[in-house]
Amino acid sequence: DLLPACNGEITTMSFLQDVVDILLQYVVKSFDRSTKVIDFHYPNELLQEYNWELADQPQTLEEILLNCRTTLKYAIKTGHPRYFNQLSTGLDMVGLAADWLTSAANTNMFTYEIAPVFVLLEYVTLRKMREMVGWPGGCGDGIFSPGGAISNMYAMLIARFKMFPEVKEKGMAAIPRLVAFTSEHSHFSVKKGAAALGIGTDSVILIRCDERGKMIPSDLERRILEAKQKGFVPFLVSATAGTTVYGAFDPLLAIADICKKYKIWMHVDGAWGGGLLMSRKHKWKLNGIERANSVTWNPHKMMGVPLQCSALLVREEGLMQSCNQMHASYLFQQDKHYDLSYDTGDKALQCGRHVDVFKLWLMWRAKGTTGFEAQIDKCLELAEYLYNKIKNREGYEMVFDGKPQHTNVCFWYIPPSLRSMEDNEERMSRLMKVAPVIKARMMEYGTTMVSYQPLGDKVNFFRMVISNPAATHQDIDFLTDEIERLGQDL
Repeated sequence: DLLPACNGEITTMSFLQDVVDILLQYVVKSFDRSTKVIDFHYPNELLQEYNWELADQPQTLEEILLNCRTTLKYAIKTGHPRYFNQLSTGLDMVGLAADWLTSAANTNMFTYEIAPVFVLLEYVTLRKMREMVGWPGGCGDGIFSPGGAISNMYAMLIARFKMFPEVKEKGMAAIPRLVAFTSEHSHFSVKKGAAALGIGTDSVILIRCDERGKMIPSDLERRILEAKQKGFVPFLVSATAGTTVYGAFDPLLAIADICKKYKIWMHVDGAWGGGLLMSRKHKWKLNGIERANSVTWNPHKMMGVPLQCSALLVREEGLMQSCNQMHASYLFQQDKHYDLSYDTGDKALQCGRHVDVFKLWLMWRAKGTTGFEAQIDKCLELAEYLYNKIKNREGYEMVFDGKPQHTNVCFWYIPPSLRSMEDNEERMSRLMKVAPVIKARMMEYGTTMVSYQPLGDKVNFFRMVISNPAATHQDIDFLTDEIERLGQDL
């Protein structure tokens, strides 16, 4: 009954209006603190409660609308002020509008021919981001990829090509054994990229961190020399600006000196911490990033852009094109009537590429850099508020000493039954079970969500992260009260 069916205009408008009504109700509920963050059901319950199977015959539009309502009923409200589970949270209205527009346009980012405005906006936005990294005049190159893991893999791919361009045609058999270096607190995507590119996870050497989770430069240099003595070729160091768990910032200036000394590509994974470049108060934490050869920066994390929005920025112009181009004549004809430098598809690994830039560009227009700065500063202030609230509070132990560097606040909740226990194996064993039980109860009540994990020799602890501009001091207070309410009897 819908367009492009003959005489389908009225039905289509009515249907889309109903969908918009469903979405607007969901948006309003997302910011209502009296609503649940999650209406949790176990997988088998949801499978049995509704018919999700695909059928040969079509459903009515009424049934389709019911499907939309049901799907949102059980969706996690990631825009809810009390959702703290992931690094990407919040629901931005301008970003949402941009996503709707992008889906309506339904185009592809590979040529100016079919995505003229979007291609130009990517050009302008990436240049602005490179300026903020500190590369003169925003020089260099870049691309929006399907997430930080792919951006990190792009960096590895380009670093390898820069050192051994013959690998593109001849493969890994034609080059020496390569090794990459990253911190033991870095994101798993560095190893995943090495596996995907045929370098191998054993060729990613993990560098020790200090007690705050920062890479130790002296250990990096020691391991580089060790690898060279074994006949391996160091080709990349991936430093982290904002680690996933601790929110740590590696010492980029010291790492840059080592990379320069040994002629190694320096990549900075700023997927989580890159947003701090927007803040005059906090961007010092990324001092030295301007010396990197490449940078990952995910605006869908700290800047609150709707998923997905991840940029890979490269200092050397043309390198990405040389590394990835395949000269497909059915897409990238050389006799087009416009400037071919705007056909960006041949520098991407993907052929089909989603328009991710418009959300970021439109939000930047709506907020300005100062708006993003205020949003980011507020989140960091809330993290400090939480830290100050619990650092000396009975029933809490911090995972590491000192103020958080980012919005990550890592802590144990100690139930009354464990507070007077001697710090031994039995206490650790019992403490390990506390966070998972509290998290499960949170989800079943639907009141809030916060992440937990073990790390190294540290048993399960809560990792609180704040990137939602809707969160307030009252929401932080609510979280601590809720943890205590749900964990008192453990």
